[in-house]
Amino acid sequence: MLFSDLFEETFFAIFANKARTGLTILGIVIGIGSVVAMISIGQGAQSSIEERIQSIGSNLLVIRPGAQQGAGMHVSSGRGSAQTLTKEDADAIEEIDFIESVAPEMSKRYQVTAKGTNTNTSVIGTVPSYIQTKNLEIEIGSFVSEQNIRSLSKVAVLGPTTRDDLFGENSNPVGQKIRISRVDFTIIGITQAKGGTGFGSQDDIIFVPLSTAQRFLAGDDYVSTINVQVQDEEFMTAVQEEITSLLLIRHNIADPQMADFSIMNQADILETMTEITNTLTIFLGAIAGISLIVGGIGIMNMMLTTVTERTREIGLRKAIGAKNKEISAQFLMEAVILTFIGGIIGIIFGWLVSFSISSFAGITTSVSAWSIILAFGVSALIGIGFGYYPSRRAAKLNPIEALRYE
Repeated sequence: MLFSDLFEETFFAIFANKARTGLTILGIVIGIGSVVAMISIGQGAQSSIEERIQSIGSNLLVIRPGAQQGAGMHVSSGRGSAQTLTKEDADAIEEIDFIESVAPEMSKRYQVTAKGTNTNTSVIGTVPSYIQTKNLEIEIGSFVSEQNIRSLSKVAVLGPTTRDDLFGENSNPVGQKIRISRVDFTIIGITQAKGGTGFGSQDDIIFVPLSTAQRFLAGDDYVSTINVQVQDEEFMTAVQEEITSLLLIRHNIADPQMADFSIMNQADILETMTEITNTLTIFLGAIAGISLIVGGIGIMNMMLTTVTERTREIGLRKAIGAKNKEISAQFLMEAVILTFIGGIIGIIFGWLVSFSISSFAGITTSVSAWSIILAFGVSALIGIGFGYYPSRRAAKLNPIEALRYE
């Protein structure tokens, strides 16, 4: 049988029953579309997080309280609940060579109200050097000053997302009041948008003087994080070791493995978040893959039904000389064509879903070339895998019994 004849016969058989074919293809479309959309969400989250972390700078060290995990001095650990770091620790760190700036912070989520509106967001008590350490820029007004720190000023600087939630989009609320934990603060500035929501976002946030946060919000003098900007990446390791030694001495700890703090650099943070988002992408893809299996079963069911319906046709073709491999090739080709049609439509559908999520839900998505290749590969495997058994069953039919089939 010529390939052109095989192709023609395949399309004739597929479109002989349009309703059944359409429903079978729909199962593949939903499966492939789900895989493309889910992977795009995972990849979008990864690229968004990487962009936000890298926008802070590659020469940042983050010191957090809490016992370190694992051996060695360069340990990655999450934010601890312990209160082992102080402003005095940050002041001592500033004396180390090759440090550009040090910015301690006290961070906690609060319910914030203003003029009948409210939002729940992170409030960071910090110092003027924070804006340099985290590469922030001011859009309107000014940032926290040393005078604000000394005088325990009840002033606040809003991120653009928090500003929009409380006062309306692109408004200028400088001079107006907000209330945090029953304490009134006067707005003195708005930071410039850096993009993104969720982890690492500097837009949905409120900054207040560190001394004010310690006195009026937390009622304690600890800090939750010390951010250290190193002059150059080449000094990162040396500075990290010096900070570790300094804090061990200040905290009267002889064994480094018993340290009540942990130090992370940007590479550690990026690696950790990449692992998390990769796991998320695989998890989302696996969930979507279940619908692909269902679609594949739908194809097998259709092909088995088709083999049964065309039993007499198969017997007649074998009686006039058609070989087993030609019969098998035709039915296998039908299954593959079904999955490829569904795969192409599914990729388009998945891209549209991804675009819609990005446009209307504000979630960053990214449809990559490898996810498209993966979708095509999966659809081909489904066509071959779920089409093989029906095609072999058709090829093994006895021509005499097939011709007698009613």
